[in-house]
Amino acid sequence: MSDRTSEATQQDNARTLRVVVADDQAAVREPLAAVLGLAADIDVVAAAADGTEVLTAAAAGPVDVVLMDLRMPVMDGIETTRRLAEEHPEVAVVVLTTFADDDSILAALSAGARGYLTKNAGRQDITRAIRAAAAGQSVLDREVQDRLLATVRTKAPAPGQQLPDDVTPREREVLTLIGQGLPNRAIAEKLFISEATVKTHINNLFAKAAIRDRADAVRRAIAAGLA
Repeated sequence: MSDRTSEATQQDNARTLRVVVADDQAAVREPLAAVLGLAADIDVVAAAADGTEVLTAAAAGPVDVVLMDLRMPVMDGIETTRRLAEEHPEVAVVVLTTFADDDSILAALSAGARGYLTKNAGRQDITRAIRAAAAGQSVLDREVQDRLLATVRTKAPAPGQQLPDDVTPREREVLTLIGQGLPNRAIAEKLFISEATVKTHINNLFAKAAIRDRADAVRRAIAAGLA
């Protein structure tokens, strides 16, 4: 079976994801919404020009994922992501922006974004990130992963910080791979387990070690000498 046939079969079996596209430029927003709408499992339910329109769409719901630009008038993408995390935690955010600087990346992830892509990403990368975010997974493009790793290494505490005793060897392996910047799918492939099992290990690890988010996990991996 070809990759294209396999992807089509997966889409047929998947539920329809309700997506909001947020970008202040109509020349970006409208074509992007049209292209995403071609995917069998994606329904673009709204196109928003600023954060207030995103929140209105989320309140009207249901919405599964917001594809979020960062630089928007009235309410920017960071504040909108933070508001969504507080008011509509069931809505996942994937950032799609031209900005890949350290401050933007860390601010977006800290606000609650599950994915971060630059506008160099192709349609398949974007749809893959939307599906991953809807499933509770994180997707960062390679440039963003590299910058995030470089940033947290400069800010991480000294190596040797211990993890709780009840963290299992498998959870340590998962944390090591997170520290290397790998997304859940790549971790599953390396450990020969399913993505669902990876997600379970991550949830357990985060609870045991009081890890807040993916960026915090990278910091902890470095601090524990695992990355």
